[in-house]
Amino acid sequence: MLTRQMKSEKGFTLIETLVALGLLGMIGVSFLSGLATTFAAVMVSQERTVAESLAKSQLEYIKAQDYVLTADYDPADPEKRYELIDIPADLVEKGYDIEISPLPETIISPGEDEFELQSITVAVRRNGEKIITISDYKVGR
Repeated sequence: MLTRQMKSEKGFTLIETLVALGLLGMIGVSFLSGLATTFAAVMVSQERTVAESLAKSQLEYIKAQDYVLTADYDPADPEKRYELIDIPADLVEKGYDIEISPLPETIISPGEDEFELQSITVAVRRNGEKIITISDYKVGR
């Protein structure tokens, strides 16, 4: 009678259990891989957002400063260049810095209403790698 009870009992075999664990493991690895990819995408997005904010702040700061004629512009002389914004200390620690490109493009309008139009390019780098570059114009009359 004991042998009949053992034969009629249903249960999982060792092979079925190992297959189930293998499938569970593959699903877990796929899930963790997706999380890692999402985390990397969020980090890149945050880096670009910070860089864009710094670049736009720098352009607005340049627009608020007195106009520097292109002919007089000298990046080495603080009196003859546009000032940089103060980057927050936590961003400096993370390796962010700003560079204002020299002003190569200048349009001068001849005539009565003569003005100079400068193309200003601001680049934001992190640890020496350029993240974003934004260009805008400044008008001098």
